Amino acid sequence: MGLAGQGGRARKSSAMSEARTGQRIVARLKEAWRGLSTSARAVVGAPRAENPDLPDDEFPALRTRIADCLEGRGGETRARARAAELGQLYLGLSTEGRKRFMRLLAAETEIDRTAAAAAARAAISAWEGGEAKSIAKAERALRRSIDSPRGRLLAQFTALSDGVKFLIDRRAELLDWSREDPVFASIAEELRELFVAWFDLGFLELERITWESPAILLERLAAYEAVHAVRDWADLKNRLDGDRRFFAFFHPRMPLEPLIFVEVALVNGLADNVQALLDEKAPLGDPAAADTAIFYSISNAQRGLAGISFGGFLIKRVAQTLGAEYPNIRTFATLSPIPGFRSWLEARISEGMPKLLLAGERKALTAALAARGGKSVAASKGELKRALASGAWLDDPVLSDAMKAPLSRLCVRYLVEAKRPDGRALDPVAHFHLSNGARVERLNWRADTSTKGIRQSAGLMVNYLYRLADIEANHEAYAADGKVAASSAIKSLL
Repeated sequence: MGLAGQGGRARKSSAMSEARTGQRIVARLKEAWRGLSTSARAVVGAPRAENPDLPDDEFPALRTRIADCLEGRGGETRARARAAELGQLYLGLSTEGRKRFMRLLAAETEIDRTAAAAAARAAISAWEGGEAKSIAKAERALRRSIDSPRGRLLAQFTALSDGVKFLIDRRAELLDWSREDPVFASIAEELRELFVAWFDLGFLELERITWESPAILLERLAAYEAVHAVRDWADLKNRLDGDRRFFAFFHPRMPLEPLIFVEVALVNGLADNVQALLDEKAPLGDPAAADTAIFYSISNAQRGLAGISFGGFLIKRVAQTLGAEYPNIRTFATLSPIPGFRSWLEARISEGMPKLLLAGERKALTAALAARGGKSVAASKGELKRALASGAWLDDPVLSDAMKAPLSRLCVRYLVEAKRPDGRALDPVAHFHLSNGARVERLNWRADTSTKGIRQSAGLMVNYLYRLADIEANHEAYAADGKVAASSAIKSLL
């Protein structure tokens, strides 16, 4: 159900879920391909698997369909029909059947390695001979020999209605299964290589989303929101209000399926609390008087496009768009979660990280615990862990003040110094913004007191600043040396 016919009912729950959205997509695909697949039955034989688990005795018919798709006889119309038939069959399978389908597809569409090796030897010989004409001919033959039959088959889906979305969702499945069989990871990687070409940044269209946008699009955006869940239609409408902006990237073949989207608040100064930012009762701000654009939620909407980055380009395009519309906006920053901080901290406590509590921090925490418990208890790593786990500090102002200094210092240490083996920031959100040229600007205490915010980061959030003049230099320093750009306020907390 979309927005139409809702009357005074603002609240919407299960219909907004990603699972429901996925079910509707599958239903739409089946309907869109039904006519094509009906015509395909005369071309490729039996229309679908009799058993959704795809037992061995159904493999011969599936092999025939795959071979017919690869041969490509009969022109474009029949090629589309064959692809629709294959897609219809796949959508009717169980999870086990889909895995068996993919394993068979991989086996039936491998490149001819013997022919590829021969072409490689011929190319090496031509390169050594040095004749331009023979080199060009040998290179063409080599490229043809390693052209994946599987890639050609999968590309046929792009001619179908919603075929690109179908392939994106298949890659999402393959990524989920990739640990149990390397063949799934191999097909997922091949799809990623196809998507890199199909989703070139030059093909993407930036659109502003408003309350007047199609209801089905609004429902999908609500389902795909991955940072701050959309509670109901009133919450979504608030995020689309006059002092807010909502932008998304679209591909021409997926006009109502966002690839990635960003939610922006037009405010004065750096925002320091996400609950205040999302408060539906807060007075409406004046965008013309705002001096800061706060990117408070960035969500990748298509799991199947993991590993293909649009976020940095999206932020820059939105900053340019807002800067042109509101010249008074000079500051572009985020209010970002720190999803890995608390798990990192608890691991460091367990392993006995040195200087977890400084002398002044220990003294303040000891006093706060004594005031709360009626007796003096020397603060320790164990006390810090127990205080965190109990959540008592959330409702105790004295204990909260005592927790602020150590948690803030340790969080900055996590953001600036905790790295993966390859030099990337350990926190995934930090890595995203740092790789796009942002600076760690300010840490915000009790900025997200939701259950999720407390569980992930003890309520802390961070502002990343995008200073357009510094983006390239920050990006280069981080990409080359892992250097984290940070403000003096952040550095002082170290």
